Amino acid sequence: MGDLQLVIFDCDGVLVDSEAISARVLAELVTLEGLPTTAAESATTYPGLLRSELVRRVEVNVGHPLPAGWLEGFERARTEAFRSELRPVPGAAEAVQAVKSAGAGVCVASQAKLEQTRLSLELTGLAGLFDPDAVFSGELVPRGKPFPDLFLHAAATMGATPAHAVVIEDSPSGVHAAVAAGMRVLGYVADDEEATLQLAGAEILRSLGDLTGTLGLS
Repeated sequence: MGDLQLVIFDCDGVLVDSEAISARVLAELVTLEGLPTTAAESATTYPGLLRSELVRRVEVNVGHPLPAGWLEGFERARTEAFRSELRPVPGAAEAVQAVKSAGAGVCVASQAKLEQTRLSLELTGLAGLFDPDAVFSGELVPRGKPFPDLFLHAAATMGATPAHAVVIEDSPSGVHAAVAAGMRVLGYVADDEEATLQLAGAEILRSLGDLTGTLGLS
């Protein structure tokens, strides 16, 4: 394990298999605003944005202001879909437990609202693996990903130094944030993002089952 003090997990796309669900729901609502959008287009156009950034980008793309309550409607529709469809990423629980068993700390640092991340962890049975104070949101810091603020805040709260922390991410913006924070970053590849994540500065992790070997925990 060496000097490893902390492993920081992104949530959506790393611990929970939520990306396709979110993209589909968002595509449906953007289409209703007059811009036909597929789930695949949604996933590439609105990846990992803070709530305020999401609204601004959708308004630019549809060419008009969104109606009052649009964002809250999206979040309600997404939550309903999560309740029936959300599953953990294969190997997520085992990977987190292996890090804990090796003596390193674990936490979650997501761009999403804190309540959404907590709900996702609860729905997938992963909440019990993390202390209540070890779940962090991009809305807790001045700047979200791709800036390093969130990861630096998480590490400081968890008592770890950046050079002894590892981040598990699945998005280029998250990889950029981890690199800017001075942390080692593993890019979890669930689709065709391998080249993009490598270009952003990540080592590639093709399965969470490979995490213990990659970190030298086994």
